[in-house]
Amino acid sequence: MKRASRNRTLSCDQDEINYFRKKLLVANSPKSLALLKNQILCQDFFDAIQYFPQESIDLLILDPPYNLSKNYHGNHFQEKDKSNYTKWFNQVISNLRPLLKPKATIYVCSDWKTSILIAPILEQYFWIQNRITWEREKGRGAKRNWKNNTEDIWFCTLSKDYTFNIEAVKLKKKVIAPYRKADGSPKDWQAEKDGNFRLTHPSNIWTDITIPFWSMPENTDHPTQKPEKLIAKLILASSKEQEVVFDPFLGSGTTAVVAKKLNRHFIGIEINQEYCCWAMKRLQQAKADASIQGYSQGIFWERNS
Repeated sequence: MKRASRNRTLSCDQDEINYFRKKLLVANSPKSLALLKNQILCQDFFDAIQYFPQESIDLLILDPPYNLSKNYHGNHFQEKDKSNYTKWFNQVISNLRPLLKPKATIYVCSDWKTSILIAPILEQYFWIQNRITWEREKGRGAKRNWKNNTEDIWFCTLSKDYTFNIEAVKLKKKVIAPYRKADGSPKDWQAEKDGNFRLTHPSNIWTDITIPFWSMPENTDHPTQKPEKLIAKLILASSKEQEVVFDPFLGSGTTAVVAKKLNRHFIGIEINQEYCCWAMKRLQQAKADASIQGYSQGIFWERNS
C-alpha cells in the first residue's frame, strides 16, 4: 500500500518480514529468564506461557483484547458473553500470577465495559491500588449516548511493598495565573522563555496523551496501539533500570520498545507475525533513536509537545 509522502506510519515490506521473522522465538520447552530476556515470542499466549520461569517478572503490562469483536489483521477476537469473557480473563491472570516476583506491579488496560468484568477478578489475585483513566483524544460521536473517548488502566500490585517512583513521572504544566511569594519570587513554578511552568504530581486522570497518528514515527496500522508516552509513565513509575517488563499481548511492540528506550529488559508474546515484525523493526530503530514524544530531559510535557 502506497502512503502519502508525509505519512510516517511504520510497516514492513516482504523482505523485512522474511528477515525479522527469523529472529522471533517460539517456546516449546521450559525457558530460562536469560533466554527470554529481550525476546519476542510469536505464538498463542496459552501455548507460550506454560514454559516461563516462575517469579521472574518485575512489571507486567497487560493489554488484552477487550470484550469487543475486533479484527487484528487476520486474528479475530469475537465478543463473548460476560461469563465467557470473565472465564477467559481469569485463565489469563491465573497463568500470569506465578510468574510475578513478590514485589511486582501489574497494569491492566481496559475500556469501561471491560473494566466492569475484570475488576472483581483482579481483586481476587492482587491488591488494586488505583484506576487510571486516560483521554484517548479520539472517538466516534453517538446520537443516543456520550462520546466514548476514555480508557482505563488498573494499577495493581502483588503485595503492599512495591516500587513507585513518583519523581520520575511528574508532569510539566503551564501556569496561567502563578502565585508569588511576598518578595515577588515564584512560588512552586519557574519562569522560562516559553512561559511559566510547574512540575506537578500526576493524578489518576491523564489528559496529556496523544494517540499515535500518521505523522508520528511510532504509528503503525495496529487498531488499538498504545502511545509510547503512556507506556513510559507506567514503566518509569513502577520499575527500575535493568528490571524485566513483560507484555503478553504485545501487539505492535510499544511496551518492548519503550522498555528498551528506558534501559529495561523486555519480554513480549504476540500471536500475529506481522505485528511481531513491526515490533522488531521498531526495536531496531530504537537503537538509533531513543526519544519518546512528550517526554524529554526526564520530564513529561503536556499534550502535543
